[in-house]
Amino acid sequence: MTRYLTLSLTASVLLSSTLALGGCETNEALGRSQLLLVNDSALEQQAASAWQQQLATAKISHDPALNKRIQTVGGRITAVSGIPGTWEYVLFDDPQPNAFVIPGNKVGVNTGLFKVVNTDDQLAAVIGHETGHVIAHHAAERASQQMATQAGLEIATGVTKGNVQKAISNYGGLGAQVGLLLPYSRKHESEADRIGVDLMVKAGYRPGAAVEVWQNMQALNSGAPSEILSTHPSDKTRISDLQAYIAARGYK
Repeated sequence: MTRYLTLSLTASVLLSSTLALGGCETNEALGRSQLLLVNDSALEQQAASAWQQQLATAKISHDPALNKRIQTVGGRITAVSGIPGTWEYVLFDDPQPNAFVIPGNKVGVNTGLFKVVNTDDQLAAVIGHETGHVIAHHAAERASQQMATQAGLEIATGVTKGNVQKAISNYGGLGAQVGLLLPYSRKHESEADRIGVDLMVKAGYRPGAAVEVWQNMQALNSGAPSEILSTHPSDKTRISDLQAYIAARGYK
């Protein structure tokens, strides 16, 4: 048993080293390297289908005032993001205070978000955060991490007799799908928060509004994070981290 575990761990280490050499890229916006075995373009194909299904099954809100605010604020944020292509914003009639982004520049905003978003500056904080995930290639990174994990398990348990690349290929589709569905890590959320603040400033919005959003969320949650936020940093942590980042950057 001990010897088998040792051999399995060795195989996993070898796989990790191979993947690290073959799929690491430096992201200047993050100041760190990322494991990217799949790119955003590949994910966009999967995401397009998921987005169309969401549009077909979810209830869409046509509230003219809210839709106009989302389009206006979103347009200002994406104009300074440096990301090419057209962005699509859809307002979903859902009481959960949430927003999300999927590859292909698709952003969903729930009507429930406006329980904690009262001003355009605060809305810019949320849209800036979602745009930050795109700039950071977080969807591709989490899909790549899942692919590496699955391929590693296959090789470590001796199921696959082929090479590393074959193992990666076997799990490419699964990795991409899970990459669209898995929640972002706390690290990803914190990175998107910081990028979002930078975008707010570039677009002419007040960065302190990002802190206000999480203060409002904290009040709404009464100290108990909702299910959608269970993998996110706590409201208290986000507030303190945002305050520190805004101060460090000298933003007013």
